Amino acid sequence: MSALGNSQIRYWLALSRTPGLGPLTAQRLLAQFSVERIFSASSAELKQAGCPDKLVDSLQALEWSLIEQDLLWLAQTENHVVVFDDPDYPDLLKQIADPPFVLYVKGDPRLLNRPQIAMVGSRNPSVLGAKMAQEFAGALVAAGYAITSGMALGIDAASHVAALNSGGKTLAVVGTGLDRVYPARHRQLAVEIAETGALISEFPLGSSAKAGHFPRRNRIISGMCQGLLVVEAAAQSGSLITARLALEQNREVFAIPGSIYNPLAKGCNALIRQGAKLVESVDDILEELGQYNQLPRSSGAQINHTMLDLEQQNLLNLIPYSPITVDELVRASGSSAENVSSMLLVLEMQGYIAAAAGGSYYRIQ
Repeated sequence: MSALGNSQIRYWLALSRTPGLGPLTAQRLLAQFSVERIFSASSAELKQAGCPDKLVDSLQALEWSLIEQDLLWLAQTENHVVVFDDPDYPDLLKQIADPPFVLYVKGDPRLLNRPQIAMVGSRNPSVLGAKMAQEFAGALVAAGYAITSGMALGIDAASHVAALNSGGKTLAVVGTGLDRVYPARHRQLAVEIAETGALISEFPLGSSAKAGHFPRRNRIISGMCQGLLVVEAAAQSGSLITARLALEQNREVFAIPGSIYNPLAKGCNALIRQGAKLVESVDDILEELGQYNQLPRSSGAQINHTMLDLEQQNLLNLIPYSPITVDELVRASGSSAENVSSMLLVLEMQGYIAAAAGGSYYRIQ
C-alpha cells in the first residue's frame, strides 16, 4: 500500500529500479521534473539536468514489467512503499545528506517516525555482549523507544529479539529486497518483526545481499534514530562505520566500555576516546537525550541473583571481568583444581561467568 495512487507510485518504483541512479542525482532530477516527467523527458532535457549518458539510457530503457510485479507485491496489505514526500517518511531521515527517495516497508510504516534508538555491534559477540544487548533493548522499549538495527547475526539479532520479547517495537533495516531474507537463518525473525514492527529497505524486490548495500543500509539505521548504541565491537568492526555515519548525521553515539583485554571491546573503547558517550546503564542514554525526567528511572538492567554458598561466592569474588585461567583461580583460592572446576561449572550454569578461549573464565554479573 502507499499514500499515492498506482498511477504515481509506479514512477517512484521506476526510479528505484533505475540502474545507476543514486539519492543525490534523484534529488537533482526531482528538483527540476515531476516524478512522472522524468520518464517522458527527452535525452537532451535529461542531459541538461545533469544526467550522464549511461543514466539517460537507463531511464529510457527501463523494464516496466518489473514495476507491474512490484505493484502486485504492493497490493498485499502488509507491504508498503513510502516515498520522500509521504507523511510516513521519517522526519529525521530527511535531514541526512543523501536520504533514500523510496523506502520499501513490510509491516507498520507509521513506526518510521517513532522515537528510535539504534543498536549495533559484533556479529560474533561474547556471552556478556549478547546479554547486555538484550538487557538494554528491553529497558529501552520499556522507556518508550523502538529498537532499530540491521537484522545481522549477533548483537543486531539479540537486540531485535529482546525488543520483541519485551512487547516493544523493533525495526530492521536490511541490505536486500524485502522478498529476500539475509542471513537466511533469520527468516522466522523477519516474520516476527514484520508482524508487530517493520522491515525496511531502499533496495527493490529481487535485490540480493551485496557488500556495497550494507554501508547504504547503515546510513538509514543511524539516520532514523535519535541515538545509536554500540554494544560490543572489535577494532575493525563494521559497527564503527555506522557510528561514524551517526556522528556525521549529528546523532548521539553511545558505547558500552569493556576490558582492555577483550578484543571485542576495543571498538567501543576507541569510540569513547573519540567522544562517544560512555554508557553504564540505560539511564545514561535517557539523560543524554533529555528524557530522564519523563521516562522510567528503573529502566536499568536488573539482575536476579541466584543463591550461592559461601565458597562459591568467594570464588566468584576472585573472577574479574577479564579472562582468568583455572590455574590462577586455584592458586588464588587455595582450593583444589577439582573443586574449583566444579564451582566454575555451577557459576557458569547460573549465568555469573562465561568461558573464554584457552580454558579461561570471566565474570558477566
